[in-house]
Amino acid sequence: MTKQIVFTEEANPPLPVYSQAVISGKTIYVSGSIGITRDMKLVEGGVQAQTRAALDNMKAVLKGAGVGLESVLKANIYLTNLSRDFAPMNEVYLEYFPSNPPARTCIGVAALPLGAEVEIECIAELP
Repeated sequence: MTKQIVFTEEANPPLPVYSQAVISGKTIYVSGSIGITRDMKLVEGGVQAQTRAALDNMKAVLKGAGVGLESVLKANIYLTNLSRDFAPMNEVYLEYFPSNPPARTCIGVAALPLGAEVEIECIAELP
């Protein structure tokens, strides 16, 4: 097995316990992104603003791996208030995946780092 660590200055810096993404073969495993700024502060504006920030960060990581959102095969989304935030999160999500969206799972969770309302991770494929 070979694995290549992905790091890009364009995305939020990872904590020392994980990589922004890892490539193995032709598969890219992108770590979860929450809606934070580069200085690790939650963006203001609730779940929609946090979803946008998380997806922008994920997009930057994918770009660092040499692909774009069109290469995403599967996304996993975690929401701290699934019943309240599912629809507004989806409104923003559709801006990033307007057609041919990837497979997806959305799960309600008790808590996320830094009090975030949403976290998004994905698996993508290299060309």
